Amino acid sequence: MIRRFQDYDLSPRNTFRMRAKCALYLEYDSVADLEALDFDALPRPLLSIGEGSNLLFTRDFPGTVLCSKISYVKFFDLGLDEVPVSAGAGVKFDDLCARMCAEGLWGLENLSLIPGTAGAAAVQNIGAYGVEFKDIASGVSCYDIEKRCKCSFKVEECAYGYRDSFFKRPQNKERYIITGVLLRLSRSIRPRLDYGALRTFFPDGDPDSPQAVREAVVRTRREKLPDPLEIGSAGSFFKNPVVPREHYEAIVRAEGDVKVPHYDLPDGTVKIPAAWMIDRLGFKGRRHGGAAVHEKQPLVIINATGEASARDILALEQEICAAVEQRFGIRLHPEVEHI
Repeated sequence: MIRRFQDYDLSPRNTFRMRAKCALYLEYDSVADLEALDFDALPRPLLSIGEGSNLLFTRDFPGTVLCSKISYVKFFDLGLDEVPVSAGAGVKFDDLCARMCAEGLWGLENLSLIPGTAGAAAVQNIGAYGVEFKDIASGVSCYDIEKRCKCSFKVEECAYGYRDSFFKRPQNKERYIITGVLLRLSRSIRPRLDYGALRTFFPDGDPDSPQAVREAVVRTRREKLPDPLEIGSAGSFFKNPVVPREHYEAIVRAEGDVKVPHYDLPDGTVKIPAAWMIDRLGFKGRRHGGAAVHEKQPLVIINATGEASARDILALEQEICAAVEQRFGIRLHPEVEHI
């Protein structure tokens, strides 16, 4: 079933709670709904969203917003170690994590409590605590607007990178609508605990269930990140920059006795946490109008008053970027998509 709303208020459809309208808002429940749509008659541009958890609407949107409510979850336990799991694009991703952990299936536990839907996870290549969507995905199902047909992509064809994918390319944003994802989960005990502070939750050895890891991840995230139901935000606002080792070593020398946290990557480059640089510059709690840097996690910009404008958030973003570039010679790039 398709539900249509004209001149639609998007403020409850984005976790930043930005006040913006779109010319047309469509919700759909199935691929058949998409096949029945006359896309040529829809106001352009087109924008597919999940829960709006990675978007910053900077003004009214003149086109059509499409929101998937395709919500099936299927898995095929054939008694083998690997268990294929299929989920509709509209399934809330954390609900999927919770269900699979309860079933004793490993793979999704480190991605617990990330807001958004399964379809959005496939677009964004979400990641946390050393795991990315691409690590547990085997394929993505889509509807091709240009050819008016269903299609699918193997994970190798999705060009996944750090918070990037084939689906984020300008030429593909209005062509492919993700309708479902196919995951590869496991019955074998496979904890990933070497990123962040997860290991400290299990001093006596590895956990024997994905549910135990999920509970540790949920606790950690709730201690550091604002609840989007209480405070408007889009989660991590900036990507963690990757720099040549020489650049990292120059920062280490400049910072003197201060330890510079980092992650060595296989290609010899170094990832430096953007949160550390922002915190080092004293931005925790910094405000601009109704927007602020979160006091517990400086990587997050929040709608502190509930009345912040996009202009407030953009000004704070620009202030942070300018300060980081001046101090560390690194240009931060937003993870949040600006619409």
